[in-house]
Amino acid sequence: MTTPDEIEALKAALAAERAARQQAEARASGAEAMVAHLKLLIAKMKRDRFGQSSERGQRLLDQMELQLEELEASAAEDEAAAIIPADTSAVVGFTRRRPVRAPLPAHLPRERVVIPAPSACPCCGGRLAKLGEDITETLEVVPRQWKVIQTVREKFTCRRCEAITQPPAPFHPIARGRAGASLLAMILYAKFGEHQPLNRQSASYAREGIELDTSTLADWVGACAATLMPLVELIRCHVCAAERLHGDDTAVPVLAKNKTATARLWTYVRDDRPFGGPDPPAAIFYYSRNRSGEHPARHLAGYAGILQADAYAGFGELYDTQRRPGPITEAACWSHGRRKFFELADLRKTPLAIEAVTRIDAIFDIEREINGLAATDRHAARQDRVVPLVSGLVDWMRSERGRLSRHVETAKAIDYMLKRWTAFIRFLDDGRICLTNNAAERALRGIALGRKAWLFAGSDRGGERAAAIYTLIGTAKLNGVDPQAWLADVLRRIADHPASRLDELLPWNWNIAAAQAAAA
Repeated sequence: MTTPDEIEALKAALAAERAARQQAEARASGAEAMVAHLKLLIAKMKRDRFGQSSERGQRLLDQMELQLEELEASAAEDEAAAIIPADTSAVVGFTRRRPVRAPLPAHLPRERVVIPAPSACPCCGGRLAKLGEDITETLEVVPRQWKVIQTVREKFTCRRCEAITQPPAPFHPIARGRAGASLLAMILYAKFGEHQPLNRQSASYAREGIELDTSTLADWVGACAATLMPLVELIRCHVCAAERLHGDDTAVPVLAKNKTATARLWTYVRDDRPFGGPDPPAAIFYYSRNRSGEHPARHLAGYAGILQADAYAGFGELYDTQRRPGPITEAACWSHGRRKFFELADLRKTPLAIEAVTRIDAIFDIEREINGLAATDRHAARQDRVVPLVSGLVDWMRSERGRLSRHVETAKAIDYMLKRWTAFIRFLDDGRICLTNNAAERALRGIALGRKAWLFAGSDRGGERAAAIYTLIGTAKLNGVDPQAWLADVLRRIADHPASRLDELLPWNWNIAAAQAAAA
């Protein structure tokens, strides 16, 4: 007969066994979640290193262009190899459909090279009369030419009073410099626009017979940065006067003692074109030694508009309601929210992630249609067409989130948007706000690609100088202006240009035809 004590002991043992089993299952579940998390993390790292960076297409645009180049080159090589001399055995070559040739640019100068014709008919020796001509055009390039410009100032003396008269010396782009404006612009754009370090430029010039030491080029770059700084300040004032800004940053390796430190390059872009604004676009860049939140607070100290940015915590101080001169309104980036789902859909083929990407893409499709319309028209279209999609998306995310463990990556992607939902939906009530922060990311794209060429900045002063020149080049590109031609004209004119009319030299006020006429 079983006693009560034995029953209680059995119950305790059963409860202990059940608790131990639950703990073991929890540990196993946690281990499985950690394994899945690590596998996904490894897949993401492999994707970042070796995979595709495009989120919309299945193949990178650059890779497609490279494949096209290789295919065209291979086809041309095979076609050339199929052309066999007449005295060899006949080989049937293949024919490929060639694209229609566009005419060569009409503005290029033409040089006629006439092939000498026979003086008499090769058949009967009779006299020849010109019937016409066939012209074949070939595109050719003339190697870069260097020249030395001698500026002569003649001296005259008066026969009556013996006074000496001489024209004043012209302004040079940089004080006591022997480099012309076009040469300086070429060096600046090659270094900051095409990411060619000065030592490589020096070696390239040496192969052309021009010995320019790297230190000389560095001196010229520093002098140009100082000369152009007033324009940088004007662009900074123009950017900070915007109603809405895009903000972002990227890592910049900087040389430190026995190592390289990771500094940051920040950008703030003003682009009113998506909502039909009349003001020209511009971008300003800043350099900082680290990614502390004090830097954006200093950059935007006097700004109180709308900031479109990612979820970087350092921006949090800007959104404080007690901030002076006023809080900055936060607008989240839907590309960042979509990217977290896209990675899961691309790497793990997660059904929920695929559904989220599909829903968000429907919103993007409407935004592409209304891009460039006035702010009021964009607001009306969003209220009519986008609000139902956004409402359906948030209801779906909240419903699915309740069924998911917090350890699941899809749940983390959903939480990223739900925790910032007020900032994500702010674009619905303001036609000036864009759906994404891509304008700032595009401004930083060239720097991210250029890091592979210049590897690191030489110093903090070098980083600040680079930020200033990036400001000029990036703003010129946003306004459809050739940066090198604009820099050459500005360096040629800025020394004797009235300070009160300095805004005439800004990229959006610059007229290439007027500049060429002035140079002539």
